[in-house]
Amino acid sequence: MKPTLAISIGCPSGIGPEVAVASAASVKDVVCLLVGDLDVLARAARLVGVAPERLVAVQDPATAASRVAEQPDAIPVFSPGPRLALDAAPFGHPSAEAGRAQLLWIDEATELVRGGVAQALVTGPVSKHAILTSGAGAAADRFLGHTEHLARRLGTDEVTMAFASDELVVGLVTTHLPLRQVPSAITRGEVARATAHLAELMTKLSPSRPRIAVASLNPHAGEEGALGDEEAAHIAPGIELARESLRERGVDAEIVGPVGAETAIRLAYRRRRYDAVVAMYHDQATIPMKLVGFGEAVNVTLGLPIVRTSVDHGTGYDIAGSGRADPAGMRAAIDLASRLIGARS
Repeated sequence: MKPTLAISIGCPSGIGPEVAVASAASVKDVVCLLVGDLDVLARAARLVGVAPERLVAVQDPATAASRVAEQPDAIPVFSPGPRLALDAAPFGHPSAEAGRAQLLWIDEATELVRGGVAQALVTGPVSKHAILTSGAGAAADRFLGHTEHLARRLGTDEVTMAFASDELVVGLVTTHLPLRQVPSAITRGEVARATAHLAELMTKLSPSRPRIAVASLNPHAGEEGALGDEEAAHIAPGIELARESLRERGVDAEIVGPVGAETAIRLAYRRRRYDAVVAMYHDQATIPMKLVGFGEAVNVTLGLPIVRTSVDHGTGYDIAGSGRADPAGMRAAIDLASRLIGARS
């Protein structure tokens, strides 16, 4: 049997269902099990030129691979929870029902991977606001994104958000924090965690010994303390701790830094000198990533007990329902998940 990827389709009022169906229709070497509402997906299929008849409802997700083996053009769909009326998911305007549904689909898809029914999780774009205001309980009330939610659900204390494209790979020490809180959140241990996680990822993706640059927080790497002391106090010790941890685990990677962020990104672009960069905060990583790889970069969560990848774009409410959504990002997320589990899509 082909390996199975559980794909949560994202917000039903956005472009997630469209890019999920379009991508699943073209994948050959893995089974894409779409986790979401069947009617929402049928609507999306018509928009992107995929015959809705290819969508096959499966009551038991464990049968998805066998259904595809019997019917190669089938796209299996698992629809947990109550049926979602299409008028509760109008394009561009998610309802509370849509908020509850998208969180449920994330959680059910995650459990399929945790339980071994699927081998990796791929997530579509969700609306944080729709989930936060959905009234779906404590998990929804503190939902700040997939990374934090999945870490809590899977009982993992140390996770790292990373983005990967052919042009650039970056990992983040801090994620969704107000900028004023970033300096105090950069500790020796957090730098080591992100650096080690990114090095482990790159040993799987790089054909040779990867070279990882750890960026500075301050301009020009702090100018020896003139522009800040975080580099000497926390980042450099974190790099050394990461080196020790990697040696103990037998991971062969070269770690350099702290390197001025602008230099690190420039020299990692297209692998000029570095294979990847550890960034200190969200926009330090995402601005260059979205500049050079928007729509085709993959968000991957490192440190989870499962493989999880995602598109790097949002819900696209402005174009939802138009059929113009580009599935390249979802296809890239499927491709990377396939690589990480040893398959090819």
